[in-house]
Amino acid sequence: MAKGQEQAAPDAVLTRIGQVAMLHHAGDREEARRRFLGLWAEIGEGGDPLHRCTLAHYLAAAQDDPQEQLAWDLRALSAAEELTEDRLADRHEGTPAARALSPSLHLHVAADYDRLGHREAARLHLRRARATAESLAPGRYGEGVRASIDRLELRLADPGRPDGSEGRGRPPRQRP
Repeated sequence: MAKGQEQAAPDAVLTRIGQVAMLHHAGDREEARRRFLGLWAEIGEGGDPLHRCTLAHYLAAAQDDPQEQLAWDLRALSAAEELTEDRLADRHEGTPAARALSPSLHLHVAADYDRLGHREAARLHLRRARATAESLAPGRYGEGVRASIDRLELRLADPGRPDGSEGRGRPPRQRP
């Protein structure tokens, strides 16, 4: 196959992740989690950073335990940062997706920390989400991320909100 055709071909791993994500969104959380974990075993800790970022992002959403959600969201964020901070990052085709996903990843980590009662860590990641959201293009995705940042910021600023009260919802997951 010609070099240009290889680049235009869809990424089979991302396609598989997307198929499992549809299963999860359809309500089969346990089966989706099982399949996501199977994909994680295939990709491994040293696999393509875009694959790890995307898969960990969805794995976080499939978790019932807030500590596990945080662990997977941190893996997703770490993989995205690997793509965007590497001096050779612009050579990876997933770099623009990771940059666009970065505000949402920080937002999810902030929401995880908030749910666990770690307000300072939540505020730190919320500031990072806001800073990286400035680079998002105008449109539905960017507006949705910025609105979610605003909502979490209001919750964190309300000193009268007891731990465990409303506001424990997660921002929507976005596909890179």
